[in-house]
Amino acid sequence: MTTWTEWAGYGAVPQDSAAQRQPLGVVDWVLLVGFLLGIYTGFAIQITPNVPFPAAISGITGVILLWRRRHRISPAGLAAFLGVTLLLLASILYAPGLDLLSKRTTGLLQMIYSLSISYALFLTVVEAGPAAFCRLMLVFILTIIVGTLLETYAGLAAISDAVRQKIYTSGVYDADIRDELLYGKVRPKLFTSEPSAVTFSYTLFSFCWLLTSTWKYKRFGYLAMMAAAMVAMPGPTLLLMLLLLGLHEMVPKGEEHAPTLLSVRLIKIGAIAALALIAFAVIASSVYSARLDNIANGDDESFFYRVIGPFLVTVEVLKNHPILGIGLTGEQMIADSIATVFLRSGSFSPLWAIPDPQEVMTNYFWLHWVYLGICGGVVLILAITGWLRSLGVHALALCWLGWAILGQASGAYVSPKTWTVLMLIAACSILHAEAHKRKTAPSAPIPAPPPPPRPYPPGTLVAIGGNGRPRHRP
Repeated sequence: MTTWTEWAGYGAVPQDSAAQRQPLGVVDWVLLVGFLLGIYTGFAIQITPNVPFPAAISGITGVILLWRRRHRISPAGLAAFLGVTLLLLASILYAPGLDLLSKRTTGLLQMIYSLSISYALFLTVVEAGPAAFCRLMLVFILTIIVGTLLETYAGLAAISDAVRQKIYTSGVYDADIRDELLYGKVRPKLFTSEPSAVTFSYTLFSFCWLLTSTWKYKRFGYLAMMAAAMVAMPGPTLLLMLLLLGLHEMVPKGEEHAPTLLSVRLIKIGAIAALALIAFAVIASSVYSARLDNIANGDDESFFYRVIGPFLVTVEVLKNHPILGIGLTGEQMIADSIATVFLRSGSFSPLWAIPDPQEVMTNYFWLHWVYLGICGGVVLILAITGWLRSLGVHALALCWLGWAILGQASGAYVSPKTWTVLMLIAACSILHAEAHKRKTAPSAPIPAPPPPPRPYPPGTLVAIGGNGRPRHRP
């Protein structure tokens, strides 16, 4: 009968991970830190008025990392990646509205760029190993905690705000009065464009630490990280940590020595999911009661643009373009539909402005279906799933569910951050499987010492050589 470990693909560690790993050098670690800092800050360079260079720091370091990891690019992985890019190319050619082909081509190039540097991150993280990468995630987590506390209580806010005004040309958060009303203080931005960027990165890094850590009490440590974050940088994005904790509990653990039947594991999954949702609701209603009141009364603009609005637009788009969607970055095609859907919604206030369509669809999970439709969205997921399998990733449900959960707090479907989430979780799932394999592998038996030589007393008849005649030992 199928066991959970076999179904989840944890029967063996990929042959090209631990077996062929080389320790990362100082240059690789510097580049890896730079890549993650680029994702954290989201710093972009506008090349032309219509062509941005998103996550520029991650792009530069990612290209270098990809070159340095070129020996780890397998023919199967490269072929699968090319297959994904061909599907994306077909999606923009078959999308309605050829007048937007130039815009969609820019989106296609950004998507290929994002997948390429995320591929470099994946290869580097797998080569780093679980212990070393877990320590790096812990350093990022502690740095964010200390930095946000310093910004709130030690005057770092002035420096952070000055840097933000210099490096960000748009999307700079300025709703400090709203923060004081909802949270009792101004939420820290810590050199990012908005507070949600801090909490999103913190949530992602904490989940990666949870996956790669082998500490016996890591679940309590994870909950302590969540509690500390709620004090240092309050925000509803942190509630996703509970859902991710429930997701983590659905994967095999190193302490499970006996195989678990799939049916039994599915029952546990249902119980864990129910407990996670209950905890999510309880904490949300107690810690963020003021924010929930605003959402219930239709007074929370941010929540509408991140969760409610994208869902309503997705439903409307799939009614008209159910097969292939509207194509990559084709929001201009449905600008009027977006405005109509928003105005018809009881959760939308007429006092809110409707900015550029790309700025109101801040949920990459729903954008996936808006851009590609039901058929195209499923086909692309299957294609990327095949790519991940060719890279040795087996915990595919973990990767996609984690990607979908974090998608509720981030937009920009073609940006590097979106695909860094998927590839980083995929890499951590391999490291998690490796740690699981090490903990459950039986230890090699210690060979017994050779028996001592038998003494032969004088006068014993012994044989000399293979064919020698016996003689008495003197």
